[in-house]
Amino acid sequence: MSVRFQEIDWRPTPIGDISLRRRRDPASGADVYEVKLDDAYLMSSLFTEGEVALARLGLAALPDDSPPLDVAVGGLGLGHTAHAALADPRVGSLLVVEALGEVIGWHQRHLVPLGAALTADPRCRFARGDFFALAADPAGLDPDRPGRRFDAVLLDVDHSPAHVLHPRHAALYRPDGLRALARHLRPGGVFALWSNDPPDGAFTAALAEVFATYASHVVTFPRPAGSPDGGTAANTVYVARTR
Repeated sequence: MSVRFQEIDWRPTPIGDISLRRRRDPASGADVYEVKLDDAYLMSSLFTEGEVALARLGLAALPDDSPPLDVAVGGLGLGHTAHAALADPRVGSLLVVEALGEVIGWHQRHLVPLGAALTADPRCRFARGDFFALAADPAGLDPDRPGRRFDAVLLDVDHSPAHVLHPRHAALYRPDGLRALARHLRPGGVFALWSNDPPDGAFTAALAEVFATYASHVVTFPRPAGSPDGGTAANTVYVARTR
């Protein structure tokens, strides 16, 4: 049995102090991994349904008979979106862009549960970089292959288009930012986004201006047993496709 609480890693970063913690859930007895930025919770292994749905819904928008897919993920976190993407047998390569080398290091050192699986999969490569800056750059998302285009880009960094971790991220969620990102997609390519908020009319209007099709999927899941809020929680996954 694991200890009741452990701070596995703590590092200062340019955007604040980031920490990886493990605690034992008293209801289930399972280990729960959590990431905090300063005093704010960024993610928890208790809530992974939205991250998994991001990969599944995004890739489901591509034809079943697609050739091996080139996929990019913005934001590594605890690795659930990347892991779910690799579970799709059509995926031939996966580039994960993560701004914090500390988070990449957790996976490479196998400090998080999915680290060993991701680092052992030859289709998966981590790239340290600012996804938002790369998305706005004509050279694209892959620092090693300028101009590379993808069949799908899956993004899970900010809380939502309206609640961003850094003010400069906001530009991506406007029409000009989405147009710049769409240039890194192949024809018929997919952009999918995770959000902690309900569907946002202003953001869906921006998607409609840039992409040929778009949809907002509300993903519901039960809260952990004993949660003071009880009932269910929900995330939103936006899926848009180029012409």
